[in-house]
Amino acid sequence: MELQGKKILVTGAGGFIGSHLSEALVESGAKVKALVHYNSRNDWGLIELLPGEIKESLEVVTGDIRDPFFMRDIVQGCQIVFHLAALIAIPYSYTAATSYVDTNVKGTLNVLQACLDAGVERVVHTSTSEVYGTAQYTPIDEKHPLQGQSPYSASKIGADMLAESFKRSFGLPVSIIRPFNCYGPRQSARAIIPTIITQALVSPKLKLGALTPIRDLTYVKDTVDGFIAVAESDRTVGEVINFGTGSGLSIGRLAKKIMGLVGKDREIICDERRMRPEESEVMELICDAGKARELVGWEPRYTLENGLQETIAWIKQHLSWYKTEVYNV
Repeated sequence: MELQGKKILVTGAGGFIGSHLSEALVESGAKVKALVHYNSRNDWGLIELLPGEIKESLEVVTGDIRDPFFMRDIVQGCQIVFHLAALIAIPYSYTAATSYVDTNVKGTLNVLQACLDAGVERVVHTSTSEVYGTAQYTPIDEKHPLQGQSPYSASKIGADMLAESFKRSFGLPVSIIRPFNCYGPRQSARAIIPTIITQALVSPKLKLGALTPIRDLTYVKDTVDGFIAVAESDRTVGEVINFGTGSGLSIGRLAKKIMGLVGKDREIICDERRMRPEESEVMELICDAGKARELVGWEPRYTLENGLQETIAWIKQHLSWYKTEVYNV
């Protein structure tokens, strides 16, 4: 499916991946309706940081996926829907689990039902590698068991199952994209890489949680390429597709690598506030992206070092945007 000229809705467009995806879709010639979470400040999230010509090309809509009537209205006339809106912070899910069910499960139901009612041609639903939990084998393919090791991951498993059910029950042309740990410019310090970079730049010590978990780190532009490739291919309808590099790095080694690129040598200390409950910590996530290669020919274009260098350069220019002294849950 050619995306140029298509009317496309992106939910969660004000978020990290959503803002990059919206930008790429505009550049591809699509007509993009960008849904951002309503607030009385009329703050469009990370869309505010997009180049002026991109921002002017977007149709920005404020609202909430938890409202089924609102979703039914804004989906009308759209041919493709990328569903990224979600609550994603794992630590916050320990104290606000109901919010995660309301947004990630019920909100996804509202999106799917609206797309079905409107006859949307393609739906791309965003999952997460966290649904796999600690790996039973690596690299992790799409057949790996799903494990709800946090309220966040449990809510995303529920959302994924709803998306699958709408394909099987009603023939909704939905694909599920499962990115592994994505990073890059504009990401908040909720995520590990901006946390390390910002502290390495300005703090005498790095305050981190567990250092032994292993993560597969994918640059955001590669992840966005995966979203677009999935939407363009008929072969992906009804499929769950992993996107990741296939290599893993521990948090401790990642911190040392970033400090080397930043040119700072900081002491690393364990901050108990940043530790997950023992049985909730996901110890190893390494992606098997063979299905993505087979179905859409996707390969990551960025090495970890190149992606980190671009991320560091962006954060240096926007350092005032980060509250480096505050633990960003």
